[in-house]
Amino acid sequence: MAFRSDLILVTLSDSLGNPVTLSDPSSLGAVNDFVEGVIACEARAVNVLQLAERDASANVQAYCAALHMFAESRDAPANAQPFLERALQAIETNPAVTLRERRFVAAIAAWVAGDTQRAGALHEEQTREFPRDLASLKLGQYHRFNAGDAPGMLRPALAAEPAAADVPYFHGMLAFGYEQCHQLDRAETSARRGIALCRKEPWAHHAVAHVMLTKRRNQEGYDFMAGVSDTWTGLNSFMLTHNWWHQALFAIELAAFDEALRLYDERIWGVVKTYSQDQVNAVSLLSRLELRGVDVGERWQDVAAYLLPRTADQVSPFLDLHYLYGLARADKPQAGELMGNIETHARACTETQPVWRQVAAPAARGLLAHARGDFKQAVDHLSLALPRLVEIGGSHAQRDWFEQLLRDASQRRRH
Repeated sequence: MAFRSDLILVTLSDSLGNPVTLSDPSSLGAVNDFVEGVIACEARAVNVLQLAERDASANVQAYCAALHMFAESRDAPANAQPFLERALQAIETNPAVTLRERRFVAAIAAWVAGDTQRAGALHEEQTREFPRDLASLKLGQYHRFNAGDAPGMLRPALAAEPAAADVPYFHGMLAFGYEQCHQLDRAETSARRGIALCRKEPWAHHAVAHVMLTKRRNQEGYDFMAGVSDTWTGLNSFMLTHNWWHQALFAIELAAFDEALRLYDERIWGVVKTYSQDQVNAVSLLSRLELRGVDVGERWQDVAAYLLPRTADQVSPFLDLHYLYGLARADKPQAGELMGNIETHARACTETQPVWRQVAAPAARGLLAHARGDFKQAVDHLSLALPRLVEIGGSHAQRDWFEQLLRDASQRRRH
């Protein structure tokens, strides 16, 4: 669709007080749905896609592009590109577009181009100058998280605190930054502050779950998550299934394996089976249960059916490693195909993304060996990868799975 270049933009304010330029004032509601949906982890963020064909403004088009990138698939950049091009066209033809909007578009452009380091830097710069652009802060933390850069998650949140402390969802972001930097008491304080402002703050619930799991407050953590789970309504599938995943981790630690399986069947696997984050939740939870001696039956086969299209993704080493293990545990030949694609991608990325060659590839070899029962090879390769595993992204709780697999392989190799 070709947009007119002579449209007059109207300057309004979003729900956080940030000026926004829109070609249609009635778009503001869906723009706020995106902003609030992103920071509150709610599914209504996708409502902005309804504006794609009728509002030429840069931020609307950039928001649409971002939603496509969140698919975390090989096709995501191509799907986001048309919206990005419209956003860039809006900037070129409309001088009224604000600096904040221009920088946000530049960050999305870097993301689409695969330069997530630049995207993260632009979002951090945005936070320093526009600390109430919390959707930008959230995206910046997402990029830093995926790169294993915990200080990079915390630093911009601290910069935003004086201006954004009245927003409940800000405190969940600050709390998770603290938690990933091992500042557990501050993390819990920040999370509980957010919850006090708004009981339905799922990202703050998530931060509390991390703190309690790390401190081995397992019964307290289970009870806490059960006590707030009634608020998990209208969430995106990642936040919904991931908070239930944390609940299942507490159940496992409490040796309540039947409860963990129930949560898997009823709450964790089955919301959006095609989504990357739902898939990695399923893979790691099934494996953790097996490591405790639980028979998970035919569940691997169901998960693997949705992993088959992922063999050529190579979007994120963290994601690929989960896909690989799931396919291998289901004894799918596509596990070998994915392993080959990881090796090929790693060789091609030696300079631009050394994490693929130096961390992801040996980790993949170790995971594949473990899934196939070759525990000596699993130990050899996982031992090589684990000292730098933080570089693949994911949280402490998520990466602990790799350490559990290494311990299991070490024990079983000796017998």
